[in-house]
Amino acid sequence: MKRWKLFLPLAFFLILCVLLYKGLFLENKTELPSALLNNPLPTFQLTTLGNPEQTVTREDVTGEVFLLNVWGSWCPTCRAEHPYLLGLQEQGVRIIGLNYKDDRTEAQQWLRHGGDPYQFNIFDPQGKLGLDLGVYGSPETFLVDKAGVIRYKHVGVVDNRVWQETLKPRYDALQKEAAP
Repeated sequence: MKRWKLFLPLAFFLILCVLLYKGLFLENKTELPSALLNNPLPTFQLTTLGNPEQTVTREDVTGEVFLLNVWGSWCPTCRAEHPYLLGLQEQGVRIIGLNYKDDRTEAQQWLRHGGDPYQFNIFDPQGKLGLDLGVYGSPETFLVDKAGVIRYKHVGVVDNRVWQETLKPRYDALQKEAAP
C-alpha cells in the first residue's frame, strides 16, 4: 500500500516536464502579462527627479499619449537602451521617466553625462509606484494613452526592432485617436 508514495516524485517530475514543454511553444516568450492593461495609471503623488520640491501626480502626466519608461542608474540594460530613447525624444516622442529605486544624486548625474530623453522624471526611491504598476525590473516601458490608460507594457530594452515592430504602430494609432 505504501509503494504508491514511491511514485510521487516521478509524477511530480512528469507534470513539471509537461508544463515546461508547453512553455517552449508559447507565442511570445518575452511578454509578461499585466493586470493594468486597459486600466488607468495608478494614483500617485511623488516628486520629480530634478526638483525634490516639485510634486507630480497622475493628473500631471495625462492629456497626451506618452511612453512611461522605468529606469535606474544602477541598471546596465537601461544604459544600453538610453541612446535609443534619446533618438526617440529627438523625433518628438513624449517620454516620461520613472526613476525606480535609485539614488537621486546618482540618477541626476547619470542624466547630465548621458543626456536626458525624458520630458521629466518621476522619482520613486522606494519603488511604490513601480510596485503599483507591477514592475518586474528595469527597464520596462508602458504605452499610455491621452486619458492616462495603460495600453501596452514592454519588458526589456527598447531598441529599433522593438520600436518599429511593436511600440511605434501602437503609439501612432493612439496619436491618431487623440487627434481632434
